[in-house]
Amino acid sequence: MGLMYKEDWEETKQRFRSWWNGEYFGRCAISVTAPRAIQPSLQPPTRPADPVDRWTNLDYIAALNEYQHATTFYGGEAFPVWSGGYPGHTSIPAFLGCPVSLDHATGWWDPVLTDDDWDVTSVRLDTDGRWWEFAVDLLRTASQASAGKSIPSIGALGGCGDTLAALRGTWNLLHDCVERPDRVRASELHLMTQWCEVYEISYDIIRSSAEGSTCWFELWSPGRFYASQCDFSYMISPKMFRDLFVPALEKQAEFLDHSVYHLDGIGAFVHVPALLELPGIQAIQVLPGAGKPSPLHYLDTLKQVQAGGKNLHISIAPEEVESALSLLSATGLFIETWCATEEEARDLLKAAERWSKP
Repeated sequence: MGLMYKEDWEETKQRFRSWWNGEYFGRCAISVTAPRAIQPSLQPPTRPADPVDRWTNLDYIAALNEYQHATTFYGGEAFPVWSGGYPGHTSIPAFLGCPVSLDHATGWWDPVLTDDDWDVTSVRLDTDGRWWEFAVDLLRTASQASAGKSIPSIGALGGCGDTLAALRGTWNLLHDCVERPDRVRASELHLMTQWCEVYEISYDIIRSSAEGSTCWFELWSPGRFYASQCDFSYMISPKMFRDLFVPALEKQAEFLDHSVYHLDGIGAFVHVPALLELPGIQAIQVLPGAGKPSPLHYLDTLKQVQAGGKNLHISIAPEEVESALSLLSATGLFIETWCATEEEARDLLKAAERWSKP
């Protein structure tokens, strides 16, 4: 059965299953969005003036999702995701007591474990707190409002290393990695246990409507899916990454049914060999970072991922798709792109079939 805003949803789910399994299904996986050719008579909702209200007003969030989905063409493996946005107010650092500041574009946390003799077990999930209660309300709203139309997002819960950096402060955690490595490793494993608990609660709320799950990273899985990451790893060596953070990543990957690793920034590319050794991670997204050239500029890294037996995810401009498919195997490749018109998007999908080769 299709979705209101994704008529070929049943076929798309099957292509996702094939992609996760590393199977070739006639072309690369490709997500292409564009404005719908026939626009509905809808006006975008008025954004609340107060930034906290902008991120917590469920009526506004629902109206914004409806407008975005109704006016967007979702081609190939693109699909409408119902979400409240990801500025950090529904992430684990907030649930553990980090004060959250929000503006209209994003948010940030203030650290709470700033003493030298810190202990991560001293902070606990505040299930009576404002942000936990809002997160649960948001997921329930997403599950209900998306029914038959779109797929509810499980959210952005926080990443390995990054949650601890939020609790400690990045500079403090960098010192800890040198001075207290055993404590960092143990804290990461403790936080990952909490992460799995939060994920399971969230998954139970949305899995029926989602027919599985998606998150801030717009892939779909018939089971438990999340995009693993450790943006903190940009600042540390491969040896330190393996020693302190890979154990928690391995635990997360074993918990999930499907995982893509969000490799963010060229400074993190040195960690590809360690990631290739984790069997629970099926795919790696290679994202050079803001202000950097296209992923195709880093062809050695892209080919390293494919040669290592992992699926590859890249985000590129539509005019780069043909080049990407001439340089890379279409098997296990996922391209995320966009077009100015629905007609261009449909033409690109047809062209991708001609250009793809296993």
